[in-house]
Amino acid sequence: MYKFILLVCSAMLLSYVLARPQDQRAVAAPTATSTTTAATIVKQDNVNNADGSFNSSYETSNGIRVENIGYLKKIIVPKTETADGQVIDEHEELVLVQTGSYSYSDPDGNLITLRYVADENGFQPEGDHLPVAPQ
Repeated sequence: MYKFILLVCSAMLLSYVLARPQDQRAVAAPTATSTTTAATIVKQDNVNNADGSFNSSYETSNGIRVENIGYLKKIIVPKTETADGQVIDEHEELVLVQTGSYSYSDPDGNLITLRYVADENGFQPEGDHLPVAPQ
């Protein structure tokens, strides 16, 4: 009986090993357009201030540049609003505002730059490569 159980378990293990997906990276042919190279950080700055604001940036050897600036901003938040738009019991809150940009070269060698603001109104990206909403 033990030999039968051992035989069944061995068969299941063998079928599991043979049925597993093959590693696609080993099978795929190398492409001429893949240009992955190691990059190093050539410049990096980080400043954290006591008031909660910060400024960080870095640049890599392959031309990637990133900058991020953040600060706390007081905003007025209405607790309730009547049907006619009158604000009742408003209060102040601190929100984190972040502005920044990053840039890199695409595979065709074009410089891609994205600038952004993230605040109480959400994330607002800008860049020449982004689609424009119809007016």
